[in-house]
Amino acid sequence: MAQLIRNESIDDIFNNLFQGFLVRPVGATGTAPTGAARPFSVEVTEDEKAYAVHAELPGVSRDDIHVTIDGNDVAISAEVRNQREANKDGRVLRSERYYGKLYRAFQLADAIDDAAAEAKYADGVLELRLPKKAVTSARRLEIR
Repeated sequence: MAQLIRNESIDDIFNNLFQGFLVRPVGATGTAPTGAARPFSVEVTEDEKAYAVHAELPGVSRDDIHVTIDGNDVAISAEVRNQREANKDGRVLRSERYYGKLYRAFQLADAIDDAAAEAKYADGVLELRLPKKAVTSARRLEIR
């Protein structure tokens, strides 16, 4: 009697090779892949005059936060530094805290008046008040 042997299809080989490659880009230790910046939670609200942005940046020093505004583009970047205190009596058994770069960029519907923009940082939350630029009405040119 002949013995049947199942060969793996090319699909099975590639699925096994790349299994988990795109599913978990953040490692089990909470660190992002080398060179990658981790996103963070942002809430954007709007009224007639301005946008309000609340970004969660726990564990970040005020000096390590950078906000750039270009027209209606807003970019927030920060770095969480590892400030673990040396403990001679014990050792770290498990650390799930994230250390590294954080980055988030988004576009708003209206241009921002960057000269009047304000930022506050307290209790791990960055608050931005981004006033909308005054809309100038269209002007008709007279053709001579």
